Amino acid sequence: MNKFLKAISERILVLDGAMGTMLQERGLSPGGCPEEMNLNAPEVVGSVHRAYAEAGADILVANTFGGSRTKLAHYGLESRLHEINVRGVEIARSAATNGQFVAGTIGPTGRFLEPVGDAAFDEMVDIFGQQVKAFVAAGADLITLETFLDIAEIRAAAIACRQFSDLPFIAQLTFEDGGRTVLGTPPEAAAVTLDALQADVIGSNCGLGIDGIYEVLERMRKVTNRPLIAQANAGLPVLVNGETVFPASPKEMTLFHDRLLASGVRVIGGCCGTTPAHIRAIAQALARQDMHWEPPARRGYLSSRSSVVAIGSNAPCAIIGERINPTGKKAYSAELLAGKTAYIRREAQLQVEAGAVLLDINCGAPGVDEPAALQSAVFAVNGVTNVPLVLDSSDPVALEQGLKAADGKVLINSVSGEEKSLATILPLAVKYGAAVIGLTLDNSGIPERAEGRIAIARRIMERAEAIGLPKQDLIIDCLTLTVSAEQKRAVETLRTLRGVRDELGLATVLGVSNISFGLPNRPVLSSAFFTMALEAGLCAAIINPKEERMIDAYRSAMVLLNHDQRAEEYIASYGGAASAPVTTVASTAGIRERLSAAIIEGDAEGVLSLVETALAQGLSSLQVSNEGLLPGLEEVGRRFGMNRIFLPQVMRSAETMQIAFARLKKELGANALVPLAKILMATVEGDIHDIGKNIVCTLLENHGFEVYDLGKNVPAQKILDEALRLQVDAVGLSALMTTTLKQMEVTIALLHDAGIKVLTMVGGAVVTQDYADEIKADLYAEDALEAVQKIKELFAVKTA
Repeated sequence: MNKFLKAISERILVLDGAMGTMLQERGLSPGGCPEEMNLNAPEVVGSVHRAYAEAGADILVANTFGGSRTKLAHYGLESRLHEINVRGVEIARSAATNGQFVAGTIGPTGRFLEPVGDAAFDEMVDIFGQQVKAFVAAGADLITLETFLDIAEIRAAAIACRQFSDLPFIAQLTFEDGGRTVLGTPPEAAAVTLDALQADVIGSNCGLGIDGIYEVLERMRKVTNRPLIAQANAGLPVLVNGETVFPASPKEMTLFHDRLLASGVRVIGGCCGTTPAHIRAIAQALARQDMHWEPPARRGYLSSRSSVVAIGSNAPCAIIGERINPTGKKAYSAELLAGKTAYIRREAQLQVEAGAVLLDINCGAPGVDEPAALQSAVFAVNGVTNVPLVLDSSDPVALEQGLKAADGKVLINSVSGEEKSLATILPLAVKYGAAVIGLTLDNSGIPERAEGRIAIARRIMERAEAIGLPKQDLIIDCLTLTVSAEQKRAVETLRTLRGVRDELGLATVLGVSNISFGLPNRPVLSSAFFTMALEAGLCAAIINPKEERMIDAYRSAMVLLNHDQRAEEYIASYGGAASAPVTTVASTAGIRERLSAAIIEGDAEGVLSLVETALAQGLSSLQVSNEGLLPGLEEVGRRFGMNRIFLPQVMRSAETMQIAFARLKKELGANALVPLAKILMATVEGDIHDIGKNIVCTLLENHGFEVYDLGKNVPAQKILDEALRLQVDAVGLSALMTTTLKQMEVTIALLHDAGIKVLTMVGGAVVTQDYADEIKADLYAEDALEAVQKIKELFAVKTA
């Protein structure tokens, strides 16, 4: 066993504390590159490592957090990437005089992956792979992925760790007070996704104090049996005499040790605000603890960016919507050939509303570029629903493209018992952290008897486990054959369900409706077979959830099989008035409502034709904007505030709004809409983080403001000069780092001293309302949508 993995199986390891603030205390200038100190001040970096080693740290984390080419490019250092990362590991190793493990660490790039941003998945894997290869060359013992906000980005980083090294790796995301990442991922979905990617340790760092981190890890523990890591801040930051202070004492960082250990935390360290004193207290407290821990049994789950679905064991049968399939659907096939996704988005929404918890996506029509189509379909479905996906293709190239586009742990449909299929599909599932459906057929076809099908299932299971795919991630399709042609086979399918469950301990799935093909009144027969299959242990069913008789049978069976406790779901579905048929907004609404729906759904593909239709019907550009588009954007904000949608959906809606506005501007020409106000935006000097600021800029433009974006690391004097030159109405400042907060105060003071009468607004991960009040900012916002709402209110008052 790897030495690090052996160590965490035997005891709790202590990981070191904050690096950036320690370097600043030792001379790193505001706005300087911490990783450059590996080259020009190695003795300073080494002194931090030695301080943590002397305090009792078992893991020393190299000074490589911002060592990707994307981050180093901000300082013109991308050509020295390998040298910087290698030296970082070497310096840490020189301080590891008592057998400490040395970890190379990777942080986020600050870019979003497609379709939210412009970064391609392969590009991100390559970016992270450069650091991983440097860590291997330098002799690191393990890799840590820290402070990630986007589950898609950390997926790319995790795949790079496995693709370019054999080193163990730790994977951590940062969560907010509400229990989700900035991009809407809850701990459960993060844990399921990272577990499937074979992260050796998973958990959370930064963002929260030890109490908040414990709550996150408790939620992760419910869905994974992996060892966990807790790397909390020293409390939540507060202002003391104008300085940001993390208030938790070393002793306070140890108060949750008993609960953390009981939850299976095997690594404990510190993040922002922690010092060698905090690490010493953690190490000393652990010395008195019983470190024994037995991992819980593994269970099967699938995940999207923002939800989790259990499969198998005692979980209710999962309904897989089957309608996104071109077989017998000429309109859908035509859309695939044209590169459109309207049918996909519509059917995805309708099926989820009807009860599907998973969605099967098949784009295999003649003449279609299936890899490109499957990628677009995944993006489209992720944009309008939150459910995990089933990627349905016999083309390995298309499957891989869809797997790269996915945000979570998907289900591949499917692998068979044929050698070519086993050798091609199972490695894809392992590499991309997916589960897989196993078909009980091989080169000889479908066995007539249950025993033959179970034998194929056993062979698939053994091959899967041999390459590292857990049996909980294999779901066996016992195969439904139509009784109109092979009536005796239905009983064999039911026998196979029971045998796979009882003999192999595997989850099962069926394409239920195949049973009635070629017979009249198919739902009658299909629903009866569905009920029989559920009693036989069926774990997932591929059906049309809009078929009422099938859903009626399902809901009834869930009560009778004791899956629907207290018949709550049944009562919710049937206890009131008869439900109306599910319809989309576009099918019944007028053009204004359809415009709003396009913004809400992020329909960048279809909004332009809707704008043209509205103009052709005689609506003015102002009416299109104010009566159609803006109400949709307001609804996006409302849903975001209710946690019904998350930042990726918000950004897609913003992109859709920009497409519509671009068309309206052409219509207006010289009579373009007068902006509500002119706003200057900047990330303050010393801070190179601008994701949040960029989102605010985009949303402000969509709401009718004229925005001038100065970018990141902007000196106060430049902000003043540009505010004067552009005659702006407001200045917005962003900061992510505690060490750059002071520049907000400096900038606002400079604006006030110069007598410029502008409104000032501040925001960022480390900014608080108290700090905004102290530095005399006019407005503080916690997130981008709140910023837009407050700015609109502020200017409404100003212009009243």
